[in-house]
Amino acid sequence: MQSKAHWERVYTTKAATGVSWFQEHARESVRLIAQTGAAKDAGLIDVGGGASTLVDDLLCGGYSNLTVLDLSEAALSTAKLRLGSRANEVTWRVGDVTRVDLPRHAYDVWHDRAVFHFLTQREEREAYVRAVLHAVRPGGHVIVATFADDGPDRCSGLPVMRYSADGLHAEFGVSFTLLKQQREEHRTPVGAVQKFLYCLCRKGPEQAS
Repeated sequence: MQSKAHWERVYTTKAATGVSWFQEHARESVRLIAQTGAAKDAGLIDVGGGASTLVDDLLCGGYSNLTVLDLSEAALSTAKLRLGSRANEVTWRVGDVTRVDLPRHAYDVWHDRAVFHFLTQREEREAYVRAVLHAVRPGGHVIVATFADDGPDRCSGLPVMRYSADGLHAEFGVSFTLLKQQREEHRTPVGAVQKFLYCLCRKGPEQAS
């Protein structure tokens, strides 16, 4: 996993609206979360949520049991400042998803837009999947978005992995059923187009973590 110092530097030297992954509204993520059928009080974690506006959209949509996890405290501070008093309705966690201690089977929906593709080492990806198995309840849903196989090979000055739907699903294995795949052409604040892949999976029955 890239260093905490790298991401703190990104979020203290650039405006949250100026980073390449900024979305004014995370429409594709919101649609996929709605398609899980999760209740508005279901446990939902946004992994690598940082300063993303997804949490704003979810609060406005009536979701009430939200956790945002990010490596950068500065990124989370930006989101809290933007939300004002509504920030108190969210659980904020600072940590590395491959190492953080998450509660067992606490989440009905796990969402990640653009963390997993930074995990270029197999052991990092395996640790990530173990975290999902531990933290998501059996029958829960996992939404992971990465750069598509024809997307960029670097982001924020760092190398990334690129995936097809089958390749991304293979990283998670037979414990997860692929329900839906969706491509997105994301336009960055400077007008470049980045091709993303979203996969929606359902976690199977009780798994050892």
